[in-house]
Amino acid sequence: MKLKRIMIAAPKSGSGKTTITCALLQALKNEGERVVSYKCGPDYIDPLFHKKVIGVPSRNLDSFFTGEEMTRQIFLKDRTEEDFAVLEGVMGLFDGLGGVSEEGSSYHIAKITKTPVILVVDAKGMGQSVIPLIAGFMAYDKERLIKGVILNRMHKPYFETIKPLIEKELNINVLGYFPDKKDLNIESRHLGLVLPDELSDIKAQLADAAEELAKTVSVEAIREIAESAEALVGLGSGQITRTQESTFLKTEADGFINHERPVIAVAMDEAFCFYYEDNLRMLKDFGAQIKYFSPLYDKGLPDGCDALLLGGGYPELYADKLSGNLSMRGAVKKAFDSGMPVVAECGGFMYLHSAITDKDGISYDFAGVIPAVCSYKGKAVRFGYIEVKEKRSIFMPDGEVIRGHEFHYYDSTNNGDDCLAVKPSTGKTYSCVIEGENYWLGFAHLYYPSNPSFAEAFVKKAAIYNRRL
Repeated sequence: MKLKRIMIAAPKSGSGKTTITCALLQALKNEGERVVSYKCGPDYIDPLFHKKVIGVPSRNLDSFFTGEEMTRQIFLKDRTEEDFAVLEGVMGLFDGLGGVSEEGSSYHIAKITKTPVILVVDAKGMGQSVIPLIAGFMAYDKERLIKGVILNRMHKPYFETIKPLIEKELNINVLGYFPDKKDLNIESRHLGLVLPDELSDIKAQLADAAEELAKTVSVEAIREIAESAEALVGLGSGQITRTQESTFLKTEADGFINHERPVIAVAMDEAFCFYYEDNLRMLKDFGAQIKYFSPLYDKGLPDGCDALLLGGGYPELYADKLSGNLSMRGAVKKAFDSGMPVVAECGGFMYLHSAITDKDGISYDFAGVIPAVCSYKGKAVRFGYIEVKEKRSIFMPDGEVIRGHEFHYYDSTNNGDDCLAVKPSTGKTYSCVIEGENYWLGFAHLYYPSNPSFAEAFVKKAAIYNRRL
């Protein structure tokens, strides 16, 4: 497949790659390109921007989660040669697992997918020193993937002076600059960006950013770099992996076909919106129907649902409203008590507690499934990648692990001890997850493609619950 593609990467976090990525996505869309996007790493907020604000389909790519071959297949799944793929890097270009490994880095993703890299350099306060900075990254790029540079937070007069010097000394294409304007910058909070719905006039802001980028950066040169990417061999459009296909056929043989597929109710609103797109796609591939509901606004769960998925988000910001929705709290508790399969991650895990105490010390009653309290700790309690192994095989074959990511400022008086988490960068272990035959409740955001057996088991448990009813 000759897929047009580029990666926007940077020497470090805070260089402006997210703003420039969003502006580029909008600019390409304005020019009629069939643009799609990917976020390198475990961040689930940037893809929300791409999807909700710009209207561009967006997924994650993470080589720690899925290794080289599966990452390449996830990248190519459902793609055609009509697409223009823009990959947004994470942290610094070479910053991977533990900050010292190539695995999980933007560069590793670029190598796996053979994607040309455009380096965004925050040049504010820099003069000629920007040249050895770029030179160092080019020297460390053994695959020669860096094909262009954008100078961020720079003014036109100095850009016109420094551009020919960079191109002469380094033989690299300087594609343009992006001006230092606060009204074009997107603020950060926690992991990734603030949520799209929280930014006032975000669409107008990004429209202005796209217009500015089209003036100061050569979009045509970016297009030429994207078109120069070599062909990739993969599954191609509409195909799924052999493991997924064979499992799906077994699931159908278990007794549910198209009109009888189990329904998984997925919490989706301002409080619960952190989901990996490929998790939801995998549940569908294994035969589930997805129905969305809102713990904030709805009075009950969707009719006919057979399982419940409560993802991450910021329930602490909506604690008063969630607590006040007594009907939904009761419906969730009743469903759990009935034996309905439930998976809850991070914010969803918090919602199932008896209560939450926010950073102001105010306590709110929640769903009451877990007789424990979550409270604000003032700093990140857990952060980074983990591998999770069950102490007793329920959702995965014995001895297997599923990979995920943690980032939370709240902690629970009962984090569970039914699984063991391992920090891959340090080897540190700790107990986690409250697990039973039909439920998995914990702080980690799991990435199902890292172990499809988890998604398969969840769908099968929903199917069994469906048949029992």
